[in-house]
Amino acid sequence: MFDAATLAVYLTAAVALILSPGPDTAYVLARGAGEGRRAGVLSALGVATGILVHTVAAAVGLAALFRAVPEARTAVVAFGAVYLTYLGVQTLRTAGRADAHEAEGNPYVQGLAVNVLNPQVALFFLAFLPGFAPDSAPAVGMLVLGAIYAAITAIYLGGVGALSGSLAPEGPWLQRVSGLALLAIAGWLAVRNVPF
Repeated sequence: MFDAATLAVYLTAAVALILSPGPDTAYVLARGAGEGRRAGVLSALGVATGILVHTVAAAVGLAALFRAVPEARTAVVAFGAVYLTYLGVQTLRTAGRADAHEAEGNPYVQGLAVNVLNPQVALFFLAFLPGFAPDSAPAVGMLVLGAIYAAITAIYLGGVGALSGSLAPEGPWLQRVSGLALLAIAGWLAVRNVPF
């Protein structure tokens, strides 16, 4: 299905893109540092699952809707920024409490939501994957390429989550940093994407 040269170029580009810091990396770092290794790894797996959702959406053309109807994209970005703000406030509110980790919610589900609610990821996959998919089966090729991207992301961000969770000392200040990081990501999304 794929020729070796195309797959090599795709893998090189994918690894370079995955290693570049962004909201997903910041989120996984914040969850790992604030809640420990398990939360960091689960957040990473949620983000990787979100990549699969975007891959399927790109393969069926849903991401094209965001290009055709900018209001749909803006609505999803605004909802994502509100959700991240909620997570950040909840994390700050519960910092230092014995039940803090339970109050913050499931890191896997929240990692999935953080990724899926970022329409920039959808647009990225719509722009990135078709260029490497074979002409003979573009949708299937995009699904395979997206699965490869998700697997590399899970390995990398899983390592980031595990390391940030195991190297960081415990304490409410880390939960506060985690909450502030979530608020910063929400602000970045809103300022960059939502017209005021």
